[in-house]
Amino acid sequence: MSASKVLSEGGSFFKGMLMGGIFCLVLSLLASFSPISISGTEEHHHQHQHHHVQAPSKDELKSISDADMQQLNEELRVYCVIMVQPKALVYWAAALDTWSKHCDKAVFYTSENSKALDAVDLNEKDDWARLRKALKHAYKHAGNLRWFFVAQPTTFAIIENLKYLLLTKDPNDPFYMGNLMKSGELEYVSFDSGIVLSYEALRRLVNTFEDEAKCPERGRALWKLSDDKQLAACLKYTGVFAENGEDANGKGLFNSQSVYRMITDSMKDNPNNVVEGCCSDMAVTYSGMTPNQMQVMMFGVYRLRPYGHDFHDVLAFYPPKDSDND
Repeated sequence: MSASKVLSEGGSFFKGMLMGGIFCLVLSLLASFSPISISGTEEHHHQHQHHHVQAPSKDELKSISDADMQQLNEELRVYCVIMVQPKALVYWAAALDTWSKHCDKAVFYTSENSKALDAVDLNEKDDWARLRKALKHAYKHAGNLRWFFVAQPTTFAIIENLKYLLLTKDPNDPFYMGNLMKSGELEYVSFDSGIVLSYEALRRLVNTFEDEAKCPERGRALWKLSDDKQLAACLKYTGVFAENGEDANGKGLFNSQSVYRMITDSMKDNPNNVVEGCCSDMAVTYSGMTPNQMQVMMFGVYRLRPYGHDFHDVLAFYPPKDSDND
């Protein structure tokens, strides 16, 4: 065999290997971004078009009778699922001492046992497997609570604003919302900004956990997906799609930055209108908060009041009975 022929056949071999490798990589990427179409299952969900869930306007609230408003206030209760780890004990303690007091039920889920603070020990190091266990536990122990808020300890949440957003929503509908993000073809809710699930969405999700073909506990992709993307992929199989939580003016309520960072950026970008350029006054979450910043936020949100303010608002949520709230 001539040297030129050997080189030619060798070149074809390596080209084939290269093309095969590229093909496998593309399949893996597609499996990561669009699990429904790549898995070989039938595309049975209609194209999702609506991506915005808005809080009711004041005019909408005024149209609700006092009796209906009272009933909504009593029924709208939130179970907070807070994912923690002993190595971040200072953040865990800050969340425990601040915003989590305003949840109707706040349960901390830890990766391993901690003697310092109480939590449900899931004995699981993998983020996605741990989140699955936490959500199954929350579903089982929810009682009559029908809304679920999933957060990390570096997130500061204003639960009253969350309830305002959910006030006219039905937990028997499959709501899954927060700060809408996109990765390839997959739309998901960012974990950093907090995730909201209705009872129906969580019910479908827990049932899907039992089907490894649709919602594997351990990832099948070439590289591991983040837990919030895994969550979105599993929910998508059940017909539940990510929605962006907004106020009546279309401004996002779930923020990926701290309020301090957002104000600083607004002062630079909108010096003549800092407040309007910053964030919604009905914001539900801020992310990347330090423990000290959480304490300052707690003071500003729940303790600081202007002299002479009469507090005659259209709506008022009160802390859970017998709770140690600010």
